[in-house]
Amino acid sequence: MARHGGRGWYGQVVAAALGITAVTVAASLWTAQAGPVDGHAKAGTSARHGAPKAAPAPAPASVSAEIAHASDRGTRGVNITIDDGPDPVWTPKVLQVLKEYGVKATFCMIGPQAQAHLDLVKAVVAAGHRLCDHTVSHDVTMDTKSEAYQSRQILDAERMITEASGGVRPLYYRAPGGAFTPYSRKLAASHGLRPLGWNVDSKDFERPGTAAIVATVKEEMPNGPTILFHDAGGDRSETVAALREVLPWLREQGYSFGFPVR
Repeated sequence: MARHGGRGWYGQVVAAALGITAVTVAASLWTAQAGPVDGHAKAGTSARHGAPKAAPAPAPASVSAEIAHASDRGTRGVNITIDDGPDPVWTPKVLQVLKEYGVKATFCMIGPQAQAHLDLVKAVVAAGHRLCDHTVSHDVTMDTKSEAYQSRQILDAERMITEASGGVRPLYYRAPGGAFTPYSRKLAASHGLRPLGWNVDSKDFERPGTAAIVATVKEEMPNGPTILFHDAGGDRSETVAALREVLPWLREQGYSFGFPVR
């Protein structure tokens, strides 16, 4: 999988990663796109007055550590994946296009971006889309870094996205630029995050023009069902316009829209 370099926009969030400490997520309840767990006594009660103690929440269910590419809709399924947001300008526009065509997508979010735009994370969830952990600082050299660094990037982002959503956990982990390692895949999988790859890189991040993005998707569709787009990192007007052409074209070709396999 090709790496995307030269993303100066992410320098704004790298500093945030340095001050974030690793978080333990084993105490959180995992279900596929489940809501938050209320394991605390109601206000005004206490254990000494007979309030029952909440049972410890189980650890997230482990999933396969293999990088997912297939669709849960089978051989004619296609997965739309949207990376690097949420963004206050472009994420709402992407959501609107998806709504118009009745398509559900997987949003791979940067932790600090999710924390900065809680309303957008909640809007993504409310519309029936899925969340994906795309790390804290989008470091495409993660596969050269220590295991401790990889762990902080993945688990801190998982916590930030879950908090921003109001308790809905991401279900996938996508390494920036495809910089997976055996360690990062196993760590993510142990926390219920299926490693997520892609088959079709729309190249929309390079802003080659709407026609070029559409042509790339059409040419690369034989490679497999998971298509990579972006909703942040700069002007994404070409992406929005390309989605308006690509989504109906895919349906005309007999594809149905699903989610990556878990």
